[in-house]
Amino acid sequence: MSYVDEVLATVQQKDASQPEFIQAVSEVLESLRPVIEANEAKFRKEALLERIVEPDRQIMFRVPWVDDQGQMQVNRGFRVQFNNAIGPYKGGLRFRNNVNLGIIKFLGFEQIFKNSLTGLPIGGGKGGSDFDPKGKSDREIMAFCQSFMTELSKHIGADVDVPAGDIGVGGREIGYLFGQYKRIRGLYEGVLTGKGLEFGGSLVRTEATGYGLLYLTREMLRCNGKDIAGKTVVISGAGNVAIYAAQKAMQLGAKVVTMSDSTGWIYDPDGIDLEAIKEIKEVKRLRLSEYVTYRPNSQYTEGGNVWSVPCDVALPCATQNELDLDDAKALVANGCFAVAEGANMPTTLDATAYLQENGVLFAPGKAANAGGVATSALEMTQNSERLSWTFEEVDAKLESIMVAIFHKMDEASKRYGMEGNYVAGANIAGFEKVASAMIAQGM
Repeated sequence: MSYVDEVLATVQQKDASQPEFIQAVSEVLESLRPVIEANEAKFRKEALLERIVEPDRQIMFRVPWVDDQGQMQVNRGFRVQFNNAIGPYKGGLRFRNNVNLGIIKFLGFEQIFKNSLTGLPIGGGKGGSDFDPKGKSDREIMAFCQSFMTELSKHIGADVDVPAGDIGVGGREIGYLFGQYKRIRGLYEGVLTGKGLEFGGSLVRTEATGYGLLYLTREMLRCNGKDIAGKTVVISGAGNVAIYAAQKAMQLGAKVVTMSDSTGWIYDPDGIDLEAIKEIKEVKRLRLSEYVTYRPNSQYTEGGNVWSVPCDVALPCATQNELDLDDAKALVANGCFAVAEGANMPTTLDATAYLQENGVLFAPGKAANAGGVATSALEMTQNSERLSWTFEEVDAKLESIMVAIFHKMDEASKRYGMEGNYVAGANIAGFEKVASAMIAQGM
């Protein structure tokens, strides 16, 4: 049995109840086979794969808080510090009712390689809770965040572990979390990113993941003889990533015709009205079904997803495993030639394989959505230097990082005889840097 197969079998046995984590490990290790086979004796001796799939530590804790009716509630909190070979643990906090240890481990594992690809000194981690902010008052969210940070503060720090936001954790939540950290630890430091501009946040952080997705997508298309201008784009999601991916796509001359949320999706043949979306989702915090009141010519569909709509480029920006094999077949049949992941692992493994087999350019999330964590690292730099860069400065650095990420994965795929396989290229480029650092540092 090969080294890769041995480690995969061990993970499947030890973590059998964590399908998302097993999926992530399988996807990465399968694509790393050429690298591992070329260095098998060395990697075996170092137990490199066993070490890289096992987190440094997994922290799980109780989060008690009191709701507006005076009732005590209890949620579960998580922080998985996966790998700090190249820098402090870095990764977001996700507040959603389906969060569990397996999902946090999958996200943290992906974060190792994503963070490595940015070229910045940040390791991989992830955290969150099965608390759902939807429908909660500001006071309830503050109470939860303060209780959550009371425990989490024991395990993080500006040079140890720097969380950020993710699904369910925006500027409001980060503000409450930061305030509690400062209160407990008595330290004013860059321990969280995604902060408000008034207290150490960075310009472009809100837009970063969506903008970065388009910078990488544009470079991928350009290097394959295509131009995003004039193309039709379908986007899933209606959160931070989707909104700013749509904004940048429009700025680059594309037409975005779909968006979605947890209840359904909209199709606007004339192009999405982004100001209406922002008012519905960011100001009023309503369901996307409200969009038809702004644009009567649009269509709202309850349930389902956007992948049946004909397009040139598809950008899944909602959540994991939202684009399956049937969706991939629909995209190919309708002429889609590029897919770039704005969410974390939104495409199933069989769907990814089908897209690649049918000549669709495919940029995996660990590369395509790395703009968020890259700008978080730029926020950390500004905090350390007690500086604040302009929007244009940060945006230029973000664009440079995303273009470099594309070329790293492109070159890695070519180096191992897999030209055009950007999934393998991203995994290899991210892995090589982390593996080298782990070996250099010993056990």
